[in-house]
Amino acid sequence: MAGISEEQLAENKDAFSLFDRKGDGKIDLSQLGDVLRALGQNPTNAEVKKVLQDIDPSGAKRISFEEFLPILNALRQKRDASSQEAFVEGLRVFDKDGNGTINSAELRHVLTSLGERLSNEEVDQLLLGMEDAQGQVQYEEFVKTIMSG
Repeated sequence: MAGISEEQLAENKDAFSLFDRKGDGKIDLSQLGDVLRALGQNPTNAEVKKVLQDIDPSGAKRISFEEFLPILNALRQKRDASSQEAFVEGLRVFDKDGNGTINSAELRHVLTSLGERLSNEEVDQLLLGMEDAQGQVQYEEFVKTIMSG
């Protein structure tokens, strides 16, 4: 699976296995939401219900880890995209000129004083190579860079 290490894959499989009550490498579809939440996802009940309807409307089927992995991946991609959009929207508030940039000093202030505060050293690392000659940061590119690791 793209974007996931072998170690993460093994951790996901281990967590999945904890829900395998019969020892056959499968989980009941009724456990899908619980397994997803155990793996750090936070799907709504409606999202889980939709996935269940797509797979097996009766809900009686059991799925293997290989069948489960694309579901997990799709939810992660959806979450990453919506999280990225939310961060961009949050930074857009500081874009006074509406040109896609914010002042790096203002970004530094936000990152060191609001929410989960970062240290100056952490902000230095994040801003490395992101500022232009006028001290401006393209915030959409900034968010993309940060979220891609």
